[in-house]
Amino acid sequence: MTMQSSAAAANRLPSGVKLAYTSFMAVLIPVYWANYGPTNFLYFCDVALLITLVAVWIESPLLASMCAVGVLGSQTLWVIDFGLNIFGIKFTGLTDYMFMADHSLFLRSLSLFHGWLPFFLVYLVWRLGYHQRGLPAWTVLAWALILVCFFLMPPPRPDAGLEPVNIDYVYGFSDTEAQHWMPAGLWVVGLMALMPLILFIPTHLLLRRFMPKPVRAW
Repeated sequence: MTMQSSAAAANRLPSGVKLAYTSFMAVLIPVYWANYGPTNFLYFCDVALLITLVAVWIESPLLASMCAVGVLGSQTLWVIDFGLNIFGIKFTGLTDYMFMADHSLFLRSLSLFHGWLPFFLVYLVWRLGYHQRGLPAWTVLAWALILVCFFLMPPPRPDAGLEPVNIDYVYGFSDTEAQHWMPAGLWVVGLMALMPLILFIPTHLLLRRFMPKPVRAW
């Protein structure tokens, strides 16, 4: 194998992919910061966007696998809900904001990343390989984010406007009021226990079964 072919083999992601994703992030980050504030980047999906930006440039199987494990389940649900909403079928309400005329069309168009991100992550893991340490790495990160959002970020309230509240559902599934089923601390503990069981581990098992081995250790 020549030196040129070896270099091409080592570069597993096309430059066009890297530049396209970076260009999108160069728009999204300042727009989200200006409209929602920096705390918006504590949402799992936005954290995954940032980590993926690093992953595509250093071609890290571990970072790509972390994001895939962390958000493939939830973002696939977003895609399903959005598709049903197009035909007027209500499912989870997760994407109702995408069809509200009083919400900025530009911000809603940026939010379409929820629709293509899961497919992009599958592509990255297919190209870079699935790293099994992605599961524990993302789980620890998710737990840290949940605790930060519960103890330091705003709770739900009806007048929040564009300010991020109830980030990562640490107070329940509504942004206007906290859940009343159980004590708040018990809800958080349940969230930390059930998210890996319901979302992360099943995704990990599927990726481990169907994706190639990682091209390198990190």
